[in-house]
Amino acid sequence: MPLLGWLAGRTMVEFIADYDHWVAFALLAIVSVRMLWESFRPEHSPGKEVDITKGLLLITLSVATSIDALAVGLSFAFLKVNIAVASLTIGAVAFLVTTIGFLVGNRASKIIGKRAEALGGIILLAIAFRILLSHTLSGE
Repeated sequence: MPLLGWLAGRTMVEFIADYDHWVAFALLAIVSVRMLWESFRPEHSPGKEVDITKGLLLITLSVATSIDALAVGLSFAFLKVNIAVASLTIGAVAFLVTTIGFLVGNRASKIIGKRAEALGGIILLAIAFRILLSHTLSGE
């Protein structure tokens, strides 16, 4: 996404910069509300389990969490940053943090169970509001 943002920044920054934070907020809010809803519903039958690692929910979550990376790529275009080094660094760190998050989340889900989904929803909602507030308070 930083690479796509960098490319966009070199061609069409004025079309994206005005509303990127609203898109990120909306996508993250939708996913987090759905996670919260699912966490408070009664236990599902085995055939109706919601898997956030597949389908439209995964795509929505991926796009929502990548909007910030797109915005960073936009700023890289203006700062004349070496996009290859920056993208490789971002990718390596994201891979490491995702792997650690997966391992910790797998163990935590066994300990806190259904509350893990509610906690994840709350965290996503907090990220959504942080994105929105950081852009609106800074006047962007």
